[in-house]
Amino acid sequence: MSLFTEAFLTALLVGAIAAGIPLLLAGLGEQLSEKAGVLNIGIEGMMLSGAYFGFLVAWKTESAALGFVGGVGGGMIVAALMALLCVRMGLNQIVIGIALTLGAEGATALLHHVQFSQSYPRLSAPMTWTIPGLSQIPVLGPALFSREPVAYLSLLLVGVFAYAYRRTYWGIALQAAGDKPAALDSAGVDVILIRSGAVLITGALVGLGGAFMAIVGAGIFVPFMTSGQGFIGIVLAMLARGQPLWVLGGAILFGACLSLTTALQVAGVDIPTDVIQMLPFAAVMLVLVFLGRKANLPNALGAAYVRGAR
Repeated sequence: MSLFTEAFLTALLVGAIAAGIPLLLAGLGEQLSEKAGVLNIGIEGMMLSGAYFGFLVAWKTESAALGFVGGVGGGMIVAALMALLCVRMGLNQIVIGIALTLGAEGATALLHHVQFSQSYPRLSAPMTWTIPGLSQIPVLGPALFSREPVAYLSLLLVGVFAYAYRRTYWGIALQAAGDKPAALDSAGVDVILIRSGAVLITGALVGLGGAFMAIVGAGIFVPFMTSGQGFIGIVLAMLARGQPLWVLGGAILFGACLSLTTALQVAGVDIPTDVIQMLPFAAVMLVLVFLGRKANLPNALGAAYVRGAR
């Protein structure tokens, strides 16, 4: 393998993992909500809130670990509103999701302006875990075996959710809350509690993804920095059809599209940046056109459930 090819592939894979982790967490979170019967359009707002609070806490405390905790909390704040308005009060999921996203965009932009209008502080690089021996493998080593702890956790969650959905009572109850809520209610399980818990866990996952984007990916918070990645997470969850492993594959694919600009620059290839930045969204359109029909995407999910209704 030539040095040119190795440098390009290494930069591409490293960037694909870094850009794909927020998409993976967003996709896993949305998949969890959809299984419970909640079409969570608000994950873009949850991700942006997680990015802001993650950056803010990491900057104030000088601790990336606490920053990730702050990101989880930021995502859960928006998720709690989603659970209250949609699950508890039965309001329209799409309308509320869009409203929460717009609200989070405005609120984080305002808070950022108030706190950082005179300066743009940056965070230091977070700690990485390097696995001896494996990290020296060409191309794969730097991308897979010298990463931040949150990256390893995110990859581990793919297996955890895949097992939980198929092998645990919680996974069965989650699926029933989305498919057969009346039957689950008849069995004595609180459907609203299951759905509310799913939405809150979604907020935690998506907020963690936003914090990863700000703390690891950029080292800074910029208003509207998610740039539609939460919506890409919704597409990943829908096309994965309940399979976490497919969410991982899609996240790495879209992450590679997002990181292609950097990889080409490392390789010395000069292509207009605007053309490269268009690739993820072009890829979304192609996937929806060619695979959407086969995936049998639902027209709607999760009508509000009222206990005792049949």
